[in-house]
Amino acid sequence: MDITIIIVISAILFAGVAAVGSFFWGRSITQKSNQEIEQKAEEEVKKKLAEAKTAADKLIAEAQRNAENTKKDKMLEAKENFIQLKSKHEAEVAERNKKAIEKETQVKQLQSEVSTRTAEISKKEKEVDSLRDNLNKQLELVNTKKDQLEKSHEIFVSKLEQISNLTKEDAKKELIENMTKEAESEALSLTKTLIDDAKSKANKEAKKIIIQTIQRTAAENAIENTVSVFNLDSDEQKGQIIGREGRNIRALESATGCEFVVDDTPEAIIISGYDPIRREIARLSLQRLVADGRIHPARIEEIVVKTKKQLEEHILEIGERTVIDMGIQGMQQELIRYIGRMRFRSSYGQNLLQHSREVANLCATMAAELGLNPKLAKRAGLLHDIGKVPDEESELSHALLGAKLCEKYGEHPAIINAVGAHHDEMEMKYVISPIIQACDAISGARPGARREIMEGYLLRIKDLEALAQNFEGVEKAYAIQAGRELRVIVEADKVDDKKSEELSFAISQKIEKEMTYPGQVKVTVIREKRSVSVAR
Repeated sequence: MDITIIIVISAILFAGVAAVGSFFWGRSITQKSNQEIEQKAEEEVKKKLAEAKTAADKLIAEAQRNAENTKKDKMLEAKENFIQLKSKHEAEVAERNKKAIEKETQVKQLQSEVSTRTAEISKKEKEVDSLRDNLNKQLELVNTKKDQLEKSHEIFVSKLEQISNLTKEDAKKELIENMTKEAESEALSLTKTLIDDAKSKANKEAKKIIIQTIQRTAAENAIENTVSVFNLDSDEQKGQIIGREGRNIRALESATGCEFVVDDTPEAIIISGYDPIRREIARLSLQRLVADGRIHPARIEEIVVKTKKQLEEHILEIGERTVIDMGIQGMQQELIRYIGRMRFRSSYGQNLLQHSREVANLCATMAAELGLNPKLAKRAGLLHDIGKVPDEESELSHALLGAKLCEKYGEHPAIINAVGAHHDEMEMKYVISPIIQACDAISGARPGARREIMEGYLLRIKDLEALAQNFEGVEKAYAIQAGRELRVIVEADKVDDKKSEELSFAISQKIEKEMTYPGQVKVTVIREKRSVSVAR
């Protein structure tokens, strides 16, 4: 409202100044200072001032009206806001009152329940007090009867001692000894019966699962070994391979890290080296050099470098093809390369890649039979021996090293545990871990899978016979059927028929606890008594 008044006053002043200015301007032009012109100008100014005043009054009146209207609008808006806030506050208060009433109702209900429970507890306490009194009375009666029984027992024992000529302690000792022997015999018989029954049921179910697994898994019986002999068309090529003063053969041995034995075998060169991949590189390099015909140190180094590169690509290709064939997805490329390296590694004459594929298929089938995850079991079975083909040597066992590699390349914790625990070097925490161990044993134990070292076999047979010899009454012990059966001959005078059965059971239990063996060992105890007389 103040701004409007200022604007109006400014307009009036401006109009007055303009009128005065126009007056002086007209006077300077005409340069006539007569009385008439001044009067006209004065009248004109007064007229303009009157008009300006009228206009200003109108503007002031209009401004006042606008101010009043604005004031009324603001008052109405404030009242509406107040009404809204008031209604909101009243709603909140009503809601709080409602909740308070509900809480109060709940509290009253709880108080009522507590009162009821208190009354019930008081009632129970009275019943307990009544029962306690009855029990005390019964105990008094029992104590009285007990005293009477003790007196009767003392009289009975005294008469029994007089009749049997044995003291109480001697009779008790003799009775305990007889009962102990009888209990041991019955316990051993019962234990054997229970164990046989449990083994029968467990073996039946286990054989069912294993047979189904093996029947559904095709396994090749042929054993594939790493080639370490290079055949020649004729012995004349040996001189070219050896080179002048042996330079070519030394260059081959230096580049490949293998030893070449040329003179021992006619029309063949034996490649000797502990690393099967190095032997394969040496064999392929020698094959290319012989086919090319140009054999000299520089050419040898070039061919070996190319062969190494191509073999690495071939190893990766083998790993990728294996993973695709097995239907395994999402595996790190480094683990795939390790799988390819298994192709050139053997374990007891069994190709490691073939063994791992066989274990993977067995694990998947067995897991499916047991209602577990077959894909996870197959992946763990394929990776269980991955620790046998590392790039760098390690002091860890192959199982622990394999678990470390699987953990490094982000495999599932169940797979890590199964790989590390398949030789009992790590605690089994997942259900698939014993499946991997069992399938590894199945793959290695089937006929034709592996070659057993003769010294280890003989040592196991001797240990088996020596174990039986340690038992009292054993005269001789023979391990037959490649250590799958142990026949024990006992002295008939020292071991009776019942004792021979107990001895068979005890020997089998000791074999299970102390020895490691494939399959099972049958223990047969033989007792024979011969009476010979000669008639003359």
